Amino acid sequence: MAISEKVQITERKQIFADRKRSNIMRNGEQFLIHALLKCVPGWVSPNILTGIGMLGSFIVFGGFTLAEHYHKNFLLLGIVGLIVNWLGDSLDGRLAYYRNTPRKWYGFALDIIMDWMSIILTGLGYYYYANESVKVLGFLFVVLYGWSMIISLLRYKITNVYRIDSGWFGPTELRVLIALIFIVEWLFPQTITYSALITTASLFIINMVDTIKLLEAGNERDREEKLK
Repeated sequence: MAISEKVQITERKQIFADRKRSNIMRNGEQFLIHALLKCVPGWVSPNILTGIGMLGSFIVFGGFTLAEHYHKNFLLLGIVGLIVNWLGDSLDGRLAYYRNTPRKWYGFALDIIMDWMSIILTGLGYYYYANESVKVLGFLFVVLYGWSMIISLLRYKITNVYRIDSGWFGPTELRVLIALIFIVEWLFPQTITYSALITTASLFIINMVDTIKLLEAGNERDREEKLK
């Protein structure tokens, strides 16, 4: 392995050292993020990237509402929004570590808040777009994603390991899934109901499994503390 390649790998590990990732796309995603960080202009700050990520969420919301009121082609705007959201959300904290200017707890708090606002906008967009009888799925999606965020925070408290993924599935995979839902709905209108049902049911199962694991981790920590 060439020295330059070793340096790149070491640098990449340092950039992502604050969190443990297990999602299936992590290797390619981290390689791409590392490459993009080198292209970010000096005047672009992590906070600006956070704002770009939120802009992407508003675009997703806009894609839903415009598709409902004007034309289904606006659903494809939601895919653009997901890409913009990924760009801002994935690069903001990593840019701070890349420039060696991280604010660990500030960034942690801001990331959680922005993620929550983004998922609310996505759920709200679905609510406006969906048929009256299945609008509740948008609410359930927000609730279930909120549940997964609570699990991540509690896991961090109990294990001192910050993990935003559930096994092989993480925020990036969720964006890809939502993008596919947009495409399928664009090709076959009104199929989004079935996609939403499958997504919410899957999130519920994932959360139940993660909750059981979380309680086991809590039990294990209790046992360890009793032995001290």
